[in-house]
Amino acid sequence: MPLPTLRLALFATCLVAAPALAQAQPAASQTAVAPAAAFELAPLAYGYDGLEPVIDAQTMQIHHGRHHQGYVNNLNAAVAETPALAGKSLEAILAEVSNHPAAVRNNAGGHYNHTLFWTLMAPTDQVGEASDGLKAEIDKDFGSMAAFKKAFEAAGAQRFGSGWAWLVWDGEKLAVVSTPNQDNPLMDDAPVKGAPIVANDVWEHAYYLKHQNNRGSYLTNWWEVLNWNEASRLFDAARQD
Repeated sequence: MPLPTLRLALFATCLVAAPALAQAQPAASQTAVAPAAAFELAPLAYGYDGLEPVIDAQTMQIHHGRHHQGYVNNLNAAVAETPALAGKSLEAILAEVSNHPAAVRNNAGGHYNHTLFWTLMAPTDQVGEASDGLKAEIDKDFGSMAAFKKAFEAAGAQRFGSGWAWLVWDGEKLAVVSTPNQDNPLMDDAPVKGAPIVANDVWEHAYYLKHQNNRGSYLTNWWEVLNWNEASRLFDAARQD
């Protein structure tokens, strides 16, 4: 069986073996059973089918309800085993993540990255446009919006294996970077640090049921659901810090 067909078959088996998640996801049903101070999985601001046809509902069900929930559960377990992390915010953990075990790095990164990712997407009729300030900075740092999109797609396409593509504000300019696994530009040992403005998940679990092994198709179509309203808000906040 060819590799793409085998992967799709495994994905389908996963869907059949586990109960389907409901389209609506109230906060209580998406919250890990954990101590009051533990990290939690927030519900999406849109339905699992809200990003179709760019990302299908089944992919969103698995990605949010299982993958992200897994990072939350594992992070809570790792924090419980690392007393020095008790009561610290997610951002504070990332700022010193090189001092902690790999389980903290991977799951704190996974929780932060996905929480941001969900807010940076919206149904196509709600995505808005880049603010004048963000557009001007993109033109200044990349030459044009088209050039920025080309650089961002290239960062995602060239990431070997699993990882992320980012647009960050480094304090002086915008930059496109890529990180492996669940790393991000807030980590203390990140090669390029900055405040995330745009983030795209290029793990196969983010797009496989719809786009299969065609990451390029996913990256190209993803702009249709990029929440420019949120990206502009993040840019404004980063410029003010």
